[in-house]
Amino acid sequence: MMRVWRPLTTLAVLALLAACGGPRYAVQPGPVQPTWPGRPAGPSSGGEGLINQRVDDRTMDRITEAGGDYDRCYGQLAAARVEFSPMPDRDDGTGCAYVDAGLVTVDWGTVARLSPERPLLSCPAALAMSIWRRQVVEPAAREIFGSDVVQIDLMGAYSCRNVNGAATGRRSAHARANALDFGGVRLRNGRRITVLDGWSGGGDEARFLRRVRDESCRIYGTVLSPDYNAAHANHLHLEIREATWTMCR
Repeated sequence: MMRVWRPLTTLAVLALLAACGGPRYAVQPGPVQPTWPGRPAGPSSGGEGLINQRVDDRTMDRITEAGGDYDRCYGQLAAARVEFSPMPDRDDGTGCAYVDAGLVTVDWGTVARLSPERPLLSCPAALAMSIWRRQVVEPAAREIFGSDVVQIDLMGAYSCRNVNGAATGRRSAHARANALDFGGVRLRNGRRITVLDGWSGGGDEARFLRRVRDESCRIYGTVLSPDYNAAHANHLHLEIREATWTMCR
């Protein structure tokens, strides 16, 4: 059954905090979490700070662990000042369904913005993307190009469709809000790098894109690039781990 929630107003939140003697946590600026039965009004970060940790061989496991508990997952986003606006759970009966998903709006810890804005992702997918954005994409661009990323070009997030958009077959991880397609970046100096144009070259663009692909494989369970097949010639498919196996191509 779909859950219906109503956001708390700012005045109501302030009044509640005043009555309780002040906030238990402070994230400014940041989201106010809507509530529904069985879900608490605010996050608890747990102190792990996953989004600001460098990627290592345990990152994927940490995302899986945090993503299995909505309060912990939401707390990680809020503690890192990533705005995540929860959406009611959805299941249309055709295999297109998401739980604990929301719109990722603004990451106040980075200058890079998403285009299109407000992708719909599950909470663990939003957590993975935030780690990937801060710890993979931005550092690689600064090191290779000497310029900040100001825009990350996305080519897909939640979408009710089958794998590769086929008319038949199994549902894509996009249909569960667990995948993201990355098309390229725009730098502060005006330069644009795309998977379509830069992957096969021999210069810095290819080095940047391949580094993003390789390091993404420590965050996501399935990473597919132009090296996989022609359907991925213009993007990297980034899918959080949903099973015990992983794929990096």
